[in-house]
Amino acid sequence: MVVREDLQVLSSLQSIVEDLHCQYKSLQKGVVANYIPELAKVSPDLFAVCLVTVDGEVYQIGDRDRLFTIQSISKVFTYGLALEDRGRDDVLTRVGVEPTGDAFNAIILDEQSKRPYNPMVNAGAIATTSLIKGADATERLNRLLEMFRRYVGHDVFVDISVFTSERATGHRNRAMAHLMLNFGMIQPNIEESLDLYFQQCAVMVNCQDLAVMAATLANKGVNPITGKRALQSTYVKDILSVMYTCGMYNFAGEWAYKVGLPAKSGVCGGIIAVVPNKMGIGVFSPSLDQRGNSVRGVKVCEELSRILGLHLFDCCDT
Repeated sequence: MVVREDLQVLSSLQSIVEDLHCQYKSLQKGVVANYIPELAKVSPDLFAVCLVTVDGEVYQIGDRDRLFTIQSISKVFTYGLALEDRGRDDVLTRVGVEPTGDAFNAIILDEQSKRPYNPMVNAGAIATTSLIKGADATERLNRLLEMFRRYVGHDVFVDISVFTSERATGHRNRAMAHLMLNFGMIQPNIEESLDLYFQQCAVMVNCQDLAVMAATLANKGVNPITGKRALQSTYVKDILSVMYTCGMYNFAGEWAYKVGLPAKSGVCGGIIAVVPNKMGIGVFSPSLDQRGNSVRGVKVCEELSRILGLHLFDCCDT
């Protein structure tokens, strides 16, 4: 594999993603998510890598057109919509920004504030989703779908089979919602908020969509493919800060140490990573490690960071 020290020769990016795809496609570690029945049906052999620059250049390889549900990666973008709807201070009264060493589905709140720790764990994401404005459930869903459309550049839809599967088995999430209701962190319409949360997780995307969404954040909230704004620029730093400290669950510290980029994973097997002012990275591979992160996805991002010198604190000459 040819090692690059910087991003000066963008034409090399296609060969780099091809090399990494070839290097890791035989990696068979991990298992697909099985606590949601529909996700257990996904083939562990699927694998795609995509890079999208802030200039709109696309470099990709693998199962690029395969659709899958976005799952927890949706938390990043719903958090941005909540910030736009409610403002930074109001959102902070309901959802904290502290990392946690606990699993993403832990039924815990901050002991002092009674808030969920951050918007990237399930409890915080449910609270965030409950803040989305709308006259009724239909309007709130339509606003979420429109938000995703701005990020990816085309219409998106909810996989009904995955939505109903998550809804039927989401008892831990209901327990979190009732705990937050007890402390006044969410409103009493729990089932409506949970339905919206399950629907956002069941939005269908492909690997290029993930990379475009990440590139939109890298491009200060403007979609580099369509040129249209998806998010007010003032909130991009809020999102990237929380992604950096909390986006990879209880692997966030090691990720920050090794990769050094704002990122978010999902049990779909997707990972997004943001290189501010340069590019977005999307990887899709359904086999997960014990923390719920894509095994191949983590490896690809570690190598991209090393090869291209992407770590945010990699400021030393080599």
